[in-house]
Amino acid sequence: MDTVLTTRELQPQSERDEARLRDAGFRWGQKGTHTSRTIMLNELRAVFANCRPNATRDDYLSAIHEDNCLGKRTAATRKLSSQRLSELYAIEPDVPLFRVMRRFWYADREGQALLALLLSLARDPLLRASAPPVLRMRPGEELARQQMTDALTRAVGSRLSESTLDKVVRNAASSWTQSGHLKGRGRKVRQTVTPTAITTAYALLLGYFTGTRGTALFESLWAQVLDAPVGELINLAMDARRLGFLDMSQSGGVIDVSFSRLLAQNER
Repeated sequence: MDTVLTTRELQPQSERDEARLRDAGFRWGQKGTHTSRTIMLNELRAVFANCRPNATRDDYLSAIHEDNCLGKRTAATRKLSSQRLSELYAIEPDVPLFRVMRRFWYADREGQALLALLLSLARDPLLRASAPPVLRMRPGEELARQQMTDALTRAVGSRLSESTLDKVVRNAASSWTQSGHLKGRGRKVRQTVTPTAITTAYALLLGYFTGTRGTALFESLWAQVLDAPVGELINLAMDARRLGFLDMSQSGGVIDVSFSRLLAQNER
């Protein structure tokens, strides 16, 4: 897509809106997990692999702290890892964004990296600020780290030191590599990811929670993460409807998407 929306679309418009977004699982502010970690994709996979699909938060914490499913050497590092995973993913079934992502995770192994990135974008303001420079890149183009630095500086001002800002850039670049948007080690080059019906449904859900409706759902920041034109995303959404992951109707060029099969009445 040629136009990348700014991350301002997530900013709450009122105290009620802020409470609704926070309850859904979104986070915002001047701080984020990427000052010290990436999206921790391998760690998330290890936690899910060691817990049943309907695990509770206590089950996840037990797997990390007591069973040491992450292979950490000390209790302190296990605790820190669980804190960082909670920041990125909530790791709490009562949080709608996590609960739905977990359901999708087990249904779509191919889309796990994109699901992890999408939820991390919703919960880490620093990673979210790094999105526009990456999404504007063309396939084969090398990442200009200064552009990412500038985007982060616009988001946080002077609140981060130069060394911390540099670390955020490195961690964010690593996260976009884990998701498949970038490849390479020192030299990061843009590549195109391949969305699935389920990752499309999750991107649409994120847009839905932030108040977007209709065709605009297929043009939101979340949808643009999927690297696919609107027409392809609409076809994938139709596949997701057939799989039972969303409700969708089209009439006279108007598209209506809802999530009655995934969300409780109060969450809609």
